[in-house]
Amino acid sequence: MDMKQYGAEFLGTFWLVLGGCGSAVLAAAFPEVGIGLLGVSLAFGLTVLTMAYAIGHISGCHLNPAVSLGLWAGGRFPASKLLSYIASQVLGAIAAGAVLYVIASGAAGFDVAKGFASNGYAEHSPGGYSLVAALVTEVVMTMFFLLIILGATDKRAPAGLAPIAIGLALTLIHLISIPVTNTSVNPARSTGVALFVGDWAVAQLWLFWVAPIVGALLGAAAYRAIAAEE
Repeated sequence: MDMKQYGAEFLGTFWLVLGGCGSAVLAAAFPEVGIGLLGVSLAFGLTVLTMAYAIGHISGCHLNPAVSLGLWAGGRFPASKLLSYIASQVLGAIAAGAVLYVIASGAAGFDVAKGFASNGYAEHSPGGYSLVAALVTEVVMTMFFLLIILGATDKRAPAGLAPIAIGLALTLIHLISIPVTNTSVNPARSTGVALFVGDWAVAQLWLFWVAPIVGALLGAAAYRAIAAEE
């Protein structure tokens, strides 16, 4: 069963990066009919929603090292599977980045140096936001993402509706934070495209591992504090 779970996480994270980052690279500013920030936000949310129904019963549909760590901290996931889940997620993200690179480079004028949907701060933030602003944004957004995930999947929550809440939460997170960091809240998503940009994207990648993990652990702690049964 473990290998099936790892395979599900690989494929699910592949879909998240291809769908979310693909929408940003290929469709966000497409001449005249670009989908814009709203479309990219919806694309990320839809990848999680669709995969949650497709593989949630196999692997739990984490698709994100910070989510796996947050679920472990929340008492919902065994430590013994953490490294394998995270490896599967990162490999899926890199594979999706490779496929997206092949597709995007098929257009005249493609330049990976323009960002390739990478996350960044300071001069590489879409809105020019500082390192501190980026750090706070990623920590807080991931914290609430985990709180929502833990709450929506609680045995006391309405059954079957968790994927909708989680997908909409990720959409909302992107609506808020794309201008600040291009929105990560997911170290695998950040790694999957940063490796193809290299240079500044790899140099700034540390923040998009540290901040989401800190935020996830805080979210798990917050949920345990408010949801403990008397």
